[in-house]
Amino acid sequence: MAVSTRVRKIIRIDEEKCDGCGDCVTACHEGAIQLIDGKARLVSETYCDGLGACIGDCPQGAITLEEREAEPFDESAVSRHLNNLLAQVEAQHTADSKCSTGGCPGSAARELNRAQPAVLAAADDVPSQLSHWPVQLMLVPPHAPYLRGCDLLICADCVPFALPNFHSEYLSGRRVLVGCPKLDDLQFYYEKLAQIFTTAQPRSITVLKMEVPCCNGIAAAAMQARDEVLADTPIEVITIGVQGEPVGRQRAV
Repeated sequence: MAVSTRVRKIIRIDEEKCDGCGDCVTACHEGAIQLIDGKARLVSETYCDGLGACIGDCPQGAITLEEREAEPFDESAVSRHLNNLLAQVEAQHTADSKCSTGGCPGSAARELNRAQPAVLAAADDVPSQLSHWPVQLMLVPPHAPYLRGCDLLICADCVPFALPNFHSEYLSGRRVLVGCPKLDDLQFYYEKLAQIFTTAQPRSITVLKMEVPCCNGIAAAAMQARDEVLADTPIEVITIGVQGEPVGRQRAV
């Protein structure tokens, strides 16, 4: 059945100006833009909400808004599209069983089904509260559906080793991103977090870091990205001592 069109705002991409940098792809919340043959292209009119969030991210000025006949924006189609994109990423990683080629199946994004706590308690086990995979900030795709509208936990990777109640008190009910600000690129952290915040629109943000000075970087990257993208979203930074206890809290609204 043909979809009726109507006059509405929708993006226009000037292929002559587009240099294929891909900034607009990550800026688009709905996954409406993809790089095809080295150029940014609108893959479906139904995925574009016409708000133009991608315009400011184009360094070449190749994206504008125009009013024309177009298929209506379809939020349910967007949801299916994002799930399909995630499935494609997972299939690509799974198809390549050799991590050395960059297609490690261990980095495939997925949600985890956990056994009921009562069953685990009978076996005297402490249930894991991890709800998705991967957890490394370097690997988590910004468009992962499980991040949308979540309570987000950004965690320095030493914290779970020092904090005895990490799963029960901090991980439960949250989606987690893990990184090491000393060993990784903080500029990348900031840019990746800004992409995730823009796309996922988390309800709240909690940062767990160690008391050592080098750990301040992950909090700084999260705060900067939050201030620029989600200024009204509450964020809390909790500092953990090397003895395994919270030694400081900083809240911002």
